[in-house]
Amino acid sequence: MPREHLDLLLNDRRQVYTRHGGAPLPSDLGDGLAAHLPNASFPDQPFQVSAKFRCDSKNRLIDIGLAQVATGRDAIKDLTELMRIAQTRYGHLYNCTPGT
Repeated sequence: MPREHLDLLLNDRRQVYTRHGGAPLPSDLGDGLAAHLPNASFPDQPFQVSAKFRCDSKNRLIDIGLAQVATGRDAIKDLTELMRIAQTRYGHLYNCTPGT
């Protein structure tokens, strides 16, 4: 997918996530945010995280949505860790190194 397309997708998500108090992801996960979107277009998955990252020389985008988070859990922290796992797994599957 061309970089401009990924930028457009992430910018759209950034606008929505920011309106709902989204939190930026750590820089080692690329450019992204996590948020709770209770009234968004994904009512069945209101917990969302999106990140644009590099894997070797290619730009990639991963979105993850959750229907619920257990009471007492920090949803943003959990989404951030799920993104970390997803990027690591992506690197294993596609033989590339996330963050490079």
